[in-house]
Amino acid sequence: MSSGVDVRRSRPGIWSYFPFSGPRRRISVSLPRSEPPSTARDDPYEKPDRHARHRSTSMNDFKTAATMNGGQRARYLKTGGFIAFVLLVLYFIAPSDGLARAESFSKGQGQTAAPGSAAVACTKSYSKDKPLIQYALMIDAGSTGSRIHAYKFNNCGPTPELEQEFFKMTEKKEGGSGLSSYDADAEGAAASLDVLMDYALESVPESYRACSPIAVKATAGLRKLGEEKSNNTLKAVRKRLETKYPFPVVSEAKGGVEVMPGEQEGVYAWITTNYLLGKIGGPDKTPTAAVLDLGGGSTQIVFEPTFPKEPRGGLPNKLADGDHKYELSFGGREFTLYQHSYLGYGLMEARNNLHSAIVDSIYQETKESGDREWLKKPIINPCIAPGMSRKVDVALPKDHALGATVSVNMTGPATGAPAQCRGFAEKTLEKDAECKVAPCAFRGVHQPSIEKTFAREDVFLFSYFYDRTKPLGMPDSFSLSELKDLTHRVCHGEQTWDAFQSVEGATKELRGRPEWCLDLNFQLALLHTGYEMPIDREVKIAKKIKGNELGWCLGASLPLLEKESGWQCKIKQIQ
Repeated sequence: MSSGVDVRRSRPGIWSYFPFSGPRRRISVSLPRSEPPSTARDDPYEKPDRHARHRSTSMNDFKTAATMNGGQRARYLKTGGFIAFVLLVLYFIAPSDGLARAESFSKGQGQTAAPGSAAVACTKSYSKDKPLIQYALMIDAGSTGSRIHAYKFNNCGPTPELEQEFFKMTEKKEGGSGLSSYDADAEGAAASLDVLMDYALESVPESYRACSPIAVKATAGLRKLGEEKSNNTLKAVRKRLETKYPFPVVSEAKGGVEVMPGEQEGVYAWITTNYLLGKIGGPDKTPTAAVLDLGGGSTQIVFEPTFPKEPRGGLPNKLADGDHKYELSFGGREFTLYQHSYLGYGLMEARNNLHSAIVDSIYQETKESGDREWLKKPIINPCIAPGMSRKVDVALPKDHALGATVSVNMTGPATGAPAQCRGFAEKTLEKDAECKVAPCAFRGVHQPSIEKTFAREDVFLFSYFYDRTKPLGMPDSFSLSELKDLTHRVCHGEQTWDAFQSVEGATKELRGRPEWCLDLNFQLALLHTGYEMPIDREVKIAKKIKGNELGWCLGASLPLLEKESGWQCKIKQIQ
C-alpha cells in the first residue's frame, strides 16, 4: 500500500489549478517508506527519488503513475468545464456596459497598466473594479479660444490621483479663436477643434483611447450667440468627435457637449483647486479655499462659508436657500457651497461696460444741444494711462440714442486718474440694485459676508486676475491694498513705470496694452467693492498648482472616471 498523499483527506481546491508567481513545490504521489531521515535536510524542491537508495521500475509503479496521470487529466477537464460554464453564464447576465468595459480590461486596462502607459505610483489598482490607469479629456470652449486638457490618473488609492496633464490651446487670432467667433458657421467651428484632437491622439496611448471619455464645455462666449446658433454648433461638434475620433463622447443626457451652466463652472474650479491642494479627497477635514475666476465673458465666486451654531449678531446659523446654494459630495465628505456666476462681468465685457459708461456720461452732458461732433474727437478716458490712446468699438445698451455701437478714440488724461476710473468701474457693478435676500454683493445678488463667514481661509484668484498681475512682478500672495498701489502706479503712466524695468517684459506689456489701467481698476473694484473683501485681505494668484493647470476643467473631468457617468468604451467596428 502506498504511503503517499491521501486524496480523500487533502483533496486539492480549485485555486490549486491556477498558476501563481514564484517557484512551485514538486510533489510525488508515491513516496517510498524506506526514505532515510537525512533527506529532510535536502532541498525540498528537488525530486525525492534523486535521494533514494534504490529506484523501483516495477510494473506496479508504472500502473500507479498511469492511474494518477489519468486522475489529473480528469480533474483538469472538470475544472475547465466549470470555468467555461461560469463564463457562459456571465456573458448572458452581464450588462452591455460591463461587457464593453470588460473588453478593454482584457486588453490590459484591468488591474495593471496597458501597453504605453505605466503608472508611476504603483503597479496594481486599489480596487479590482477600476483599471490602474485612466485618461479623461476635456475641451474648454471659451469666449477667446478653445483649450484641451488630457488628464492621466492612477487608481493606486481610494481617490484617483492625477499623474500627468497634457494641455494645448487654439492659436490666437483677430476676433478670437473660440467657437463663438465662427458665428453661424457651425461646421467651421467644429473643425477648429481638430488641432486639439490631433494633440489628444499624440498624448493618449492607442490602447487607452477607446475607453478615454471626452466632453466639451462651452462657456460665456457661446451663450451670447443665441440658442439656435449655439445648438447648431454643439451638434456639429458632437458629430465630428463621434465620427472622426476614437474617444467615446459623453452622452447628451450627461452634458457631454454643452453650454455649461455658470454655477457649474465655478464649482468645478473649486473642486480642481481644493483637489490639487489636498483639501478634499483625503481623510482629513481641512478648511477649504475660496475660488474667484475671472474669464473673458463672466466671473465666478465659490466658497464654503461657516456659520455659528446659533444665530448671533445678525449672522444666521446656515446658508440661506436659493440658486446660490450648492450641495456637493466628494471624497466621502459633504460640502455646502456658496456660488454665483456673473454673466457679462468677465474682463472683456467689463472693458466694454466701462467704455459704454464713459460714452453715455458724455452723451448725457451734451444731448440737449444735439451736438455729436465729440464722437469724432478723442474722448478723455481716466481708465487709459497718460500719453496712450486706443480706438474702440463700443457696444451700447439696447435702444440707446446713439445706436447699437459707436467707434471712438479713447485717450488717456494728462495725468493719471485711477480713482476716477475705479468710480466708473464701481458704477457698472450696480451696487444700488434691490437686495431681496440680504446681504448682497452687487446687482442685488445675495452673498454671505466674506469678512464674517470666510475670514481666515485661503482665497485663490485665477485667469485674468493672474494674467494682469503676475507679468508686472506681483508675488503669489498679496493684499488688496498692494493691488491698489499697483493700480495707482500703472494708471499714472510711463513716468512712474521705472519700478517695472527690472521685471522682464513688464514695460513692453504696459506699452502695448493701454487698457491695463482699466483692467486693474475693475479687478480692484470687483474684489473690494463688489465682493466686499477688506482692503487688507490677503489673496493668492495661481495659474498652476503642483504643475497642473487651474480652472474648472479638472474638476469637471474627475466625475467622468466613475460608473454611470454617461459613456461606454468605444468598440471598433469591423468593416
